[in-house]
Amino acid sequence: MPGPWLVRSGGTEMLDRDHPDAGREETAPQAVLVGLGGDDLTSGGLDELERLAETDGVEVVGRLTQARDKPDPATYLGSGKVTELTTLVGEHGARLVIVDGELSPAQVRNLEERVGARVVDRTALILDIFGQHARSSEGKAQVELAQLAYQLPRLRGQGVEMSRVGGGRMAGGAGTGVRGPGEQRLETQRRHLRQRMTTLRRQVAETGRRRERTRSRRRGNQVPSVAIAGYTNAGKSALLNRLTGADVLVQDALFATLDPTVRRTRLPDGRDVTLTDTVGFVRHLPHQLVDAFRSTLEEVVDADLVLHVVDASAPDAMAQVTTVRGVLYEIGARDHRELLALNKVDVAPPEWVTALRSAYPDAVPVSALTGEGVDELRAAIDRHLG
Repeated sequence: MPGPWLVRSGGTEMLDRDHPDAGREETAPQAVLVGLGGDDLTSGGLDELERLAETDGVEVVGRLTQARDKPDPATYLGSGKVTELTTLVGEHGARLVIVDGELSPAQVRNLEERVGARVVDRTALILDIFGQHARSSEGKAQVELAQLAYQLPRLRGQGVEMSRVGGGRMAGGAGTGVRGPGEQRLETQRRHLRQRMTTLRRQVAETGRRRERTRSRRRGNQVPSVAIAGYTNAGKSALLNRLTGADVLVQDALFATLDPTVRRTRLPDGRDVTLTDTVGFVRHLPHQLVDAFRSTLEEVVDADLVLHVVDASAPDAMAQVTTVRGVLYEIGARDHRELLALNKVDVAPPEWVTALRSAYPDAVPVSALTGEGVDELRAAIDRHLG
């Protein structure tokens, strides 16, 4: 499958899979990853960024880190590191630089001019992955809204230079201050984006109202609801399948699930409950996505219990728990009853599972793949719902 092609849209670096040459690309685009904070501080972040890049069809051929407290306002990296990055890109023949942070348009422009390769930030990369995985009309609308929210403040062009063409008195009696063609074009682009965002917000809001009506019916039927939340690729969909006998898509990939799936199952005490599989979270989840997916995330907010699935085989599992809880706090689910399921214990090193059980004594070890611990998890769900 050909990798993404980068296109500049209104001054914003996005990934274009409809490029006329895309079909002729036989190998994945090669990229160098960039992070701040030094090797020890950024290695985990760059490991995740590499997985994101691979999910997006990009081959990572190099990494560069710099130990500094905050980004350079002009080029993100210091001047010496920019020179080092330029050399690294040239040595590998890389076409992309992916930065583990959010860049300003000026930083993108300055880095591209110095390095000689296209530059994208973490947010643009995640948005593109979401765009690939959106299947339903609801998911596509939410992703497009998030992408437009990202693009709008980054629109730029030749407005400053070209607006000078309109200075002074022009034919037809236009006076001083009239907008030139460049500025007019930029304003037209902004207006078009705002109009499209308004349409999408209405569409997403209507979907949210439908979801609320469905949740109200479930509450009226007194069926408890359990929302399955967790870090991306923690095994939420696989666990939903194991608990309910459903056949939800399961992939070893980041953000494989964007559209929430609701299934019903019966607990040991005979009660029926609904389980909802939700979009996975990730470190520094773009706020545009949180805003756009708010109606979907309300499935978590309105749930009687949050089943927080943790990948016990992940080296940074505890950091992932902190990230997920941060997003839950942001969407208004901080006070919800929470049950941790330590998934993938069949492949996790035993000492890691022991450490996690020590840190989270009420967590239930489980394997969605083998079924280990599933009965115990059902009983724990039963107890937590009261």
